[in-house]
Amino acid sequence: MRQWLRRIRGAFVVGLTWALAWGLGGGAVMEVIVDPRGRIADIWPMVLGIPGFFAGVLFSVVLAVAERRRRFDELSLPRFGIWGAAAGAALGGLGVVLFGLGGLIVVPLALLGAVSACGSLALARKGEDRELLGTGKDLETRR
Repeated sequence: MRQWLRRIRGAFVVGLTWALAWGLGGGAVMEVIVDPRGRIADIWPMVLGIPGFFAGVLFSVVLAVAERRRRFDELSLPRFGIWGAAAGAALGGLGVVLFGLGGLIVVPLALLGAVSACGSLALARKGEDRELLGTGKDLETRR
């Protein structure tokens, strides 16, 4: 039971992280590209943050199913990116089916998913390295 709660909490945290990244990062990019003069209300953080949350949770589920026997240090960045792209594409496909969005939405969501997944792995590895530094272990012997 504790393992399931830990996994659910992890998926929720990944979802929140992706929501922040998509909402703030994507929102800033959209403000510059779509509305450089500030005429439209600042809706982009919410418009991009909500799908970012669901993409992060979906990525966590995909990763848990596909790579259940591996640790983060055993996964490569390209492999993480592929699973992130798959989660983004699945979310885009779901949007096409449920909400009638255009099929072109799948490509940007897949790209955002791949970039977000690679960023998630980089953050996880950075946190892992900090934990090792705190314990005094040598990083060279780990690799």
